[in-house]
Amino acid sequence: MIPQDRHVPERLFLARHGQTVWNLEHRLQGRLDSPLTDEGLAQSRAIAERLSGIGIVTVCSSPLGRALRTAQVVAERLGAQVVEVPELAELDHGELAGMTWDEIDEVHPTARAERAANRYGWAFPGGESYAQARARARKALSSCGWAATGTPLLVTHEMIGRMLRAELRGLDALAALALRHPHGVVFEIDRRSERML
Repeated sequence: MIPQDRHVPERLFLARHGQTVWNLEHRLQGRLDSPLTDEGLAQSRAIAERLSGIGIVTVCSSPLGRALRTAQVVAERLGAQVVEVPELAELDHGELAGMTWDEIDEVHPTARAERAANRYGWAFPGGESYAQARARARKALSSCGWAATGTPLLVTHEMIGRMLRAELRGLDALAALALRHPHGVVFEIDRRSERML
């Protein structure tokens, strides 16, 4: 369980950015970006509708374009303020960003096996590991607590989202890596549990 930092929200909502062009192409995005698809924009609007009337006034967002665009769509509908939180950015995929796994297999033929052997501790070449990102997730939660009025919505990415959920709920590495977050899904999370909206 994470230390009782009084600035970490007791309860929050977590959304992944809407679907992007590179999601459809199965490209690793990391810190690179691609635009939301029409479906991604529709998912963003659906998230906003789902959260309407809950009283969210602060949306903490990753600074990456796909998350920021999703956050802006949601915030506009809710009448909320968007606060960029750098620590909410996706895991840094380093040299592998922008590539598909087939392309990665050609350029880094051992990467897939190395990652499978130690998925939590393995760092993307020139990037970071889940273990490194978890420390960043801890800082992101505190930053959002400082920035938010009331219960915030965090708009982020799948990989760092796993670490945020694990950190808030005190999950171990294995449980954290088993988490999934499809596009268009919102989680309501506190220190004891989470539920899908």
